[in-house]
Amino acid sequence: MKRKKGYFSISAVAKMFSVHQQTIRLYEKEGLITPKRSEGNTRLFSEEDVDRLEEIIHLTHTVGINLAGVEMILKLQKKIQKLQSQMHDMFEEANKEFTQEAEQRTLRIKDSLQQLENLSSRQTIKKLEPKKDGAHE
Repeated sequence: MKRKKGYFSISAVAKMFSVHQQTIRLYEKEGLITPKRSEGNTRLFSEEDVDRLEEIIHLTHTVGINLAGVEMILKLQKKIQKLQSQMHDMFEEANKEFTQEAEQRTLRIKDSLQQLENLSSRQTIKKLEPKKDGAHE
């Protein structure tokens, strides 16, 4: 659903979803949504509140889940998001460590290759040098 940015009154939100304002108050009373309040104690629904309310209405009206089930679903979704964030952080850290290790191994391989080239060059030079006793190969 396309909406304008900002805060919405309870009447505007109720019209958006074709529900009674009392239904929205019930969801707030059950702790499923927590809109901000103005100085005059009027409920102010943010974009996030409206998105969450849209999900709650979908679960209750379309899917037929009761409010206890909705509460459980929302808690599990929050837990899943937290775990996904932790996993993402762990993968980022592991990737960083693997990249550093690969760079270190690359440097060691280059160093070893240089040492082999130096050793090979010395052996070639020894073969080309005349022998000290005056004999040549």
